[in-house]
Amino acid sequence: MLRTVRKPAVYQDDSRRGAALVETAVVLPVFLLFIFAMWEFTHAYMVVNTLNAAATKAARYGVANDITTQQVSDMATNIVNKAFAASSANIMVKDASVFDENNVDPDSISYGDLPDIELSTADAQQLFVVHIEVPYDDIAIMPPFWAKNLTLKGQAVMRHE
Repeated sequence: MLRTVRKPAVYQDDSRRGAALVETAVVLPVFLLFIFAMWEFTHAYMVVNTLNAAATKAARYGVANDITTQQVSDMATNIVNKAFAASSANIMVKDASVFDENNVDPDSISYGDLPDIELSTADAQQLFVVHIEVPYDDIAIMPPFWAKNLTLKGQAVMRHE
């Protein structure tokens, strides 16, 4: 004798129909915003680390005798080019003797206004700074709406030998 197997009836609550779609529509934009913001912040962090590394390596190179300011600037440009187009970066090699004074607030200094320095003729123990700036809008993966007019900076201060 053959038995017929009945499938159990599937009960659907009509009041829950479409709930998954509505939940997805609410959660997905917030989740994607969080993921893309994380992506942008990690990119900005990578750029700041690159700027600091380029400034430090170029400044260490500039410490030696017979190295010109242009060679230091070129070294910083080559390092920055490995991360993003250095054409958007402003690389400055300046006289940093202002840091020899007491009670100097580095945040109040306009690095563009510092006097230029030629490292090949610099005195021994003279301070110089390699300062690199880049507008974040020029290098952002997706320029975020919360970071308008943001400038990322990296620098290194060294004494000439």
